[in-house]
This record gives sequence, C-alpha cells and structure tokens, in this order.
Amino acid sequence: MSFDLRILEAISDVPAASWDALLAHEPDRATPFLRHAFLSACELSGCAAGAGFAPRHLTLWRGRRLVAAAPAYVKDGSEGDFSRDWEWAAAARQARVRFYPKLVLTVPFTPATGRRFLVARGVDRAAAVAALVAGARALAEEERLGAVQVLFPLEEEAGALAPLGLAARLDFQYHWANRGYRAYDDFLARFSSKRRNQLRRERAAPGREGIEIATLRGPRLAEDAAALARDVEDLHRATVDQMAWGMRWVDRDFFERLLTGMPDAIEIVEARRGGRRIAAAFNVASRTHLYGRYWGCREEHPFLHFNVCLYHSVEECIRRGVQVFEGGAGGEHKLARGFEPAETWSSHLYLDARLDGAVRRHLEQEVPARREALLRWQADAPVLRHAGAAD
Repeated sequence: MSFDLRILEAISDVPAASWDALLAHEPDRATPFLRHAFLSACELSGCAAGAGFAPRHLTLWRGRRLVAAAPAYVKDGSEGDFSRDWEWAAAARQARVRFYPKLVLTVPFTPATGRRFLVARGVDRAAAVAALVAGARALAEEERLGAVQVLFPLEEEAGALAPLGLAARLDFQYHWANRGYRAYDDFLARFSSKRRNQLRRERAAPGREGIEIATLRGPRLAEDAAALARDVEDLHRATVDQMAWGMRWVDRDFFERLLTGMPDAIEIVEARRGGRRIAAAFNVASRTHLYGRYWGCREEHPFLHFNVCLYHSVEECIRRGVQVFEGGAGGEHKLARGFEPAETWSSHLYLDARLDGAVRRHLEQEVPARREALLRWQADAPVLRHAGAAD
C-alpha cells in the first residue's frame, strides 16, 4: 500500500495518541524526546521558534491512520541544532552556494541520540523511511532549502540513510556506561588509586558545606509544577547568563509543560542548603537511559556542579539499573570522571551538487579517521585504562 505524505507546521496538528503510538513499541530507542509532549513543550512554549526552529514535520498516512513520522524543522542557521556544520556553511557562503535555510530532522536544542524516523509496528520500516526521505527532499526543493540533515539518529538509521542519498558523519560525546556495577564503589574501583581518592573527596565536598542532594521524580513533579518550573528556570538563567557564550534556549513555560505533560520522564536533582534550593539539574529519563539537560545554581561551592550534574546521578543509575547516562554535548571534564567517548551520528544531503560532492568526499576520509581515533581514545579513557589493574 502507498503512503499519503503530509507536512505539518505544528506538532499540535496531530493528536498526541496517534503520534505516540508510533514509538510505543520501542520507547527506549525513540527516547522521551520524540514524545508528543516534549515536542509540544518545545513549540507551544515558543522556545523552538525563539531558537529558529520552524516546524515542517514529515508524516505518512494510510487513510486516517498515522503510520510513520519524522520531526523536522526549517532553520536559517545552525545555532541550537548541534550540527557543527559552521565550516561547511562558511565554505558554501564563500562559494556562493545556498546552504541556509536547511531542513533538519531532529529535536530542537536536544543533542541526544535516538530514533529520527518513527514507524508503527507492522509497517515496512525501509519503505516508510524511503518515503519520508523522498518527502524531505521534495520539501527542500519546493522551499528552495540548501540541505537536508538528520541529526543524532541511531547508528543503524544513519547506515540505512546512506543508500537513500544521505552521507553519514561521525562525531562523539561523553557517556557513562553501567558495566554491571552493584554499588558506587564498584564504579570507583575501575580508577587508579590516586584518581579514586580524588573522586571521593569531590563527592564528599557538598556534605562538608551542609548541602544535601536528592532526586525528585514521580507524581510530586506534576503537583509542584509551577513552583518547580519557576525555580529551575531562575537557577538556569542565573548560570547561563553569566557565560559569554551562554544560550538560553528554554524558559519557565517549557519546564512547566514537561513537568505536567510527562512527569514520568523527568528527574530533577536538587541541592539544598539550610532548606533552600541553591542548585538543580533538570534531566530526562527513560527505562534504560538518563539524559542530563539543564543546570543552574545561585551559590558557588566546591564541586557542586560535578555532584549535582554527574556524581549523584551516576550513583542513582547504579542503584536503579539504568544502563547509560548521556551528559549532553561537550564537557571534557566528564572524561576524568568516568564518562567515555561515545559515537554520535548525523546524515547529510545538499541540494547543490557541487557542495554535496565536496561534503561526501570529505566524509569518506573523515569518518574512518574519526572512528580509528575514537577507538584509541576509548581504550585510553581513565575508567577503562585502569579497569582490573592493580593499584
């Protein structure tokens, strides 16, 4: 049976139940970021538009049934999509080749790997993905866009897109992997003695300052949504606004919509001193993964950031059997704290044949070189290098 392609200019144009049914059979691989509630929070809060994301969601229908979809947005730049394509854009501009606007199949300001093509159970995935890619290409041509990019897909998706004309690009982030730890000390045992002692000192630092750290999750989040959203946003703003390069993609409305719309997938790590909330990390969680997203504080204390954003949640992942903790983009400090280099992928198609050919030739050399470098880097990661070694 053929598909009926429809381009939606708002996620609210499709019922939440219809959209979420596409990922119900693989919620962990799709991640909570592909849920209707998360995309709605991005759009209805105005945060997506504020960051330059104009919705063009690709959907496939059979009659009145939604059978496949890909969240997609038109962008006039690359801020907030974490595509890291500025050099390519600059080269295109110098050659007077159209690069922007571009069509990105991704989640706004969310560099987390997961499904980018949602296909209902029982529907031919290969056929649906091919139809969605054809729809993306046709949309790009119709709107005179310079590129189609699929950002942070699963590796298998990036591989499946190559025969459809999208060249794969390899990048990396720092992720924590649960290697069957029974307790936090099992994790620390994988470090050298010197590093292990340093991590213990850092982990104990907040307690010496009278700071208590805890994770808030469950029904209480929705009950306290307005107050929590206000506090989290105030903390996040206070921190981001101090950074010369800081980008405040999200606001109070965004946080409140998530707390009320999908509290089952939200965790807030809070730090309190004297009963007052002085720092918090706003995280997203699935059954298998934890995703670090937004941090903020109103008081500076030694190692507070590492404890709220990393150490406490690592210990919680071990306690709850969570397999992977993705701490977000960037942050080389994570490497020394037990996070390992992990592959991330993107796929690229450029409408101008000259630019497309140049990018493909570049990636033919870059991908193997990066894969080899990542293998060497992973082998040298502190948590792996000292695993099983005598002190």
